[in-house]
Amino acid sequence: MNPYTNEVVKEYPNATSADIETALVHGQKLFKEWEHEAPATRADQLRDIARLMRLHAKDLATTMVTDMGKLYREALGEVELCALIADYFADHGADLLRPVQLDSRANGTAEIRKHPLGILMMVEPWNFPYYQIMRVFAPNFMVGNPMILKHASITPGSAHAFEQIVHESTAPDASLANLYLSYDQVSDIIADKRVQAVALTGSERGGVSVAREAGANLKKNTMELGGTDAFIVLDDADIDTVTDIAWRTRLYNAGQVCTSSKRFIVAANLYDQFVAKLKENFSKVKPGDPMAKDTTLAPMNSKRAKDKLQKQVDDAIAHGATLVYGNEPINLPGQFFQPTILTDIKPDNPAYSQEMFGPVAQVYKVNSDQEAIDLANDSDLGLGGIVFAGDANRGKQVAAQIETGMVFVNNFMVTLPELPFGGIKKSGYGREMSALGQNAFVNEQLIVTADKPDMNNLAGALVATDPE
Repeated sequence: MNPYTNEVVKEYPNATSADIETALVHGQKLFKEWEHEAPATRADQLRDIARLMRLHAKDLATTMVTDMGKLYREALGEVELCALIADYFADHGADLLRPVQLDSRANGTAEIRKHPLGILMMVEPWNFPYYQIMRVFAPNFMVGNPMILKHASITPGSAHAFEQIVHESTAPDASLANLYLSYDQVSDIIADKRVQAVALTGSERGGVSVAREAGANLKKNTMELGGTDAFIVLDDADIDTVTDIAWRTRLYNAGQVCTSSKRFIVAANLYDQFVAKLKENFSKVKPGDPMAKDTTLAPMNSKRAKDKLQKQVDDAIAHGATLVYGNEPINLPGQFFQPTILTDIKPDNPAYSQEMFGPVAQVYKVNSDQEAIDLANDSDLGLGGIVFAGDANRGKQVAAQIETGMVFVNNFMVTLPELPFGGIKKSGYGREMSALGQNAFVNEQLIVTADKPDMNNLAGALVATDPE
C-alpha cells in the first residue's frame, strides 16, 4: 500500500510449505558447496551485486518510495549505501576471515579457522528496506552462509527487488531466498536443523518472539531492537551548528530511524535558544509527494504507524507534557504527521520511556554534564547517541559514560560498513557490519597441529589415565 496515495499497489501471496522447503533444500546445497570454497572466490560476485544496485538505482529507489514513503533522494542515498557496503565486504571480507594464529604453549601451532555455519534466517524491518538486508547479506555472503529473508509485510516490493538483484548477478540464486512469511512460519524455519543462525532488526516485541525461538532451538542470533537515542548539548556547544543539525537528525526518514535523535538533552544556558530554533526549523518543512524534489517531509510508512504515534503524543500531553509546536493535521491524503515538539516530560509520563518512531522531538533541560548523562542513561534502551561540546575531549568523556552501543561526538550519527552497528540493554545484542559483523555467524574452529605428541611436556594436556 502506497502511504502517500493510500492506494493498494500489489498483493503478494504468502509462502507455501513447498516454497519454504525449496528454499531450505537449495540453501543447504549451496552451503555444502561454499564450505569447500575460499571466501575470496565470492568477492567478484558481491561486487557484481553492488554494480547492479547502482545500475538500477532509480528503479530500486522508486520501489522503496512506493512501499514505505521515503523521500526519493533519501532512497537513492540508501541504494548507494548498500552498494558501498557490498563493495567494502568484497574488498575486505576475505582478509577479515583469515585464520588467526595464537601464541600458545601447546605443542605445535595453534590457530583459529573461520568457517560458515549454515543457512541464516534474517528478519528485517521496513524503514530501510534495502540497507537492513545488505547489512546482514554482504558479510554473510562472504562467510558462506546462504540466507532466507522475511521482510516487513509493508515492503514486499523492496524485498522482491533485492532478491532480483541477487538473481541477476553472478551470485548463486540460493544466496538469498525472499519468502513472504508469517511469524509461525518463521518459527518453523528457525527450528529446522538446516538453519543455524538468526539475525533480526525490529521491535522489542518481535525480537523477544524470535529470540525465544532461537534460544529454544539453540541457534545463535543477533538482535537490533530500536532506541530512544539522546542528543546531548553541553553548555559550551556552538548553538548555531547544533540547531542546524538537530532538526535533521529528528526528521530524516520522517523520524522513523532506530538511531535518530529522539531525546534532546540541552544545557540550561542554551535551552531556550535550542527550542526556539528547533520550532523554527520544524515549521519550514514541506510535506508532499515523496518523489518531488522540493518535498522535505515524507509521509509515515502506514496509517497504523501514524495512529500509534498520535496516541503516544496525546497520552504525553494528557500526562503533563507541554506542546511547543505541531500535533496538527496536515491536509494531504498521505499518512503525514506534523513535526512536533514536546517539553516538560516527567519520569511518570508514558512518553519518558517510550520510543516515538516518527517526527516528534522530546526536549529536556539539564544543569550539568552529570545530569545529562544520568538522564540519557535512564532508559531501558541503549542503541546510539550524539554529544555536542565546544571542547571535543569533554564531549568524548561524556560520550564514554553513555550506556549505548554507539555514540558520536560533534557529528551526525552515521552508518558505514567499517563501523560496528548495535546496542545494549533492550536495544539488543550483537553487532552488524565491520569486523565484528563479519564474524558474527562463523564457526571459529580451533586447530592445533603438531608433527607428533610431545610426551615430555604434558602440562595442561588432557591425557587418559593408565588404568594399570
